[in-house]
Amino acid sequence: MSQFPGDDFEIDRFCEDVLLSSGLVDEAYARYGIRSQRSGTYLAWFRAVAKRYPQKSPATILADLVQASPGEEGKWFAAAKSIGLYDEAIELANQAPCSPQTLTRAARDFREKQPAFAFEAGVAALRWLTEGYGFEVTGLDVFQAFHNTMTAAERAGCAAETLVRVRKLVDEGPAAASFVREILGSELEGS
Repeated sequence: MSQFPGDDFEIDRFCEDVLLSSGLVDEAYARYGIRSQRSGTYLAWFRAVAKRYPQKSPATILADLVQASPGEEGKWFAAAKSIGLYDEAIELANQAPCSPQTLTRAARDFREKQPAFAFEAGVAALRWLTEGYGFEVTGLDVFQAFHNTMTAAERAGCAAETLVRVRKLVDEGPAAASFVREILGSELEGS
């Protein structure tokens, strides 16, 4: 029985192994490499493919994985971040829904060493929060996203511009933005 319902996982893995054992690495990757390594999370999936195909560049693998999962670009944010493709990570986070909590952690973890990336991750977190995304979102989630975003923006030298962007997100956002506005009210008006 297949590990992934609807997929021919075991057949794909077998065919991939045959091609690899025959030295046809590029063909194995092109035909089966992406599908046969599917894992529980998108980051684990990326790591499995990268481990199986070390001759492929991480950027190529990431691009192929993103292409193989249309509409799920935001779920590849963590993989892009983990290999240092910060611009690509932000682009992915803004293409399709991405966990605001994941983006907030990135803003927190990178605010010192990659502040430009960190504040963009934080702005993306706030964007998805205003659009109603996130699992069991609390006021603390909103405040942490804002705090980490602004701390990173200060380090990157663009705090004023970032505050304007955040205000615009909250002011022009859909219904869920009212929750964010309620939590950040004094923070947004105080500057």
